Amino acid sequence: MKVGFIGLGVMGRPMALHLKAAGHDVRVWARRPETLAGLDLPAAETPAALGAACDVVFTMITSSADVETVALGEHGLIHGMAPGSVLIDCSTISPESARNIAAKLAEKGIAMLDAPVSGGVQGAIDATLAIMAGGDAGVLARVRPLLDCLGRRIVHVGPNGAGQVAKACNQMIMVAAIQAAAEAMRLAAASGVDCGKVQQALAGGSAASRVLEVMGQRMVDRNFAAGIEARLHHKDYGLVLEAARRAGVPVPLTTAVAQQLNALMAQGWGRDDTASLLRVLEQQ
Repeated sequence: MKVGFIGLGVMGRPMALHLKAAGHDVRVWARRPETLAGLDLPAAETPAALGAACDVVFTMITSSADVETVALGEHGLIHGMAPGSVLIDCSTISPESARNIAAKLAEKGIAMLDAPVSGGVQGAIDATLAIMAGGDAGVLARVRPLLDCLGRRIVHVGPNGAGQVAKACNQMIMVAAIQAAAEAMRLAAASGVDCGKVQQALAGGSAASRVLEVMGQRMVDRNFAAGIEARLHHKDYGLVLEAARRAGVPVPLTTAVAQQLNALMAQGWGRDDTASLLRVLEQQ
């Protein structure tokens, strides 16, 4: 397929390269030209020009506003993509924004899937992402060969916006687990017990999880260099709380974790790893 990609950061870059390696005709657009260094992929002048040259366009960018601008703005994809083409947004944005973008594109005959991903940078590199798709099932079936290049588990959650709801649920559980691991490591250290031994012991029991394995080890090693920057989880938690507010759902644990993320940001650790929640506890 002729595939476009926008958002060539730590996750988007390997995703675009997987699509190229699978034999697809991949071209890109980037707001910052330096992002294209070393990619050897043809670049369009604007998102609209990229959309005009492609059957399917992926976006993997930060915020709801960014996705709306790229999709619907003055030089946005909507002005170039042909009827029958597909936008696959892998960003983490609000369900409301996903539905709004999909509706505006549909007026032009352009389909959209909100297809946020989980698995982090390593999952993007290894093409083992979990992909949560919202949109038309027929559209998903049509582009599934592309998604198969990027992930191992692809689930059709429901209509547009449903993928973003699933991603919000994912972030609620994952970041709460990071906070729990931080509290456990803090208790172990304050009790004079070897944190590494505690993490090793827990990994063999019912508390075992991918979060404990990866983030717990980061805390033991005091390795706070960013895997995924904490500021992105802070952004995601803002989306989670807004979705909960709109749905009228009480989320007491999520609210408490959000306050710890606020404290992390206040310490200036937003570009460090979310394992820095341990340092927040140490400061408190």
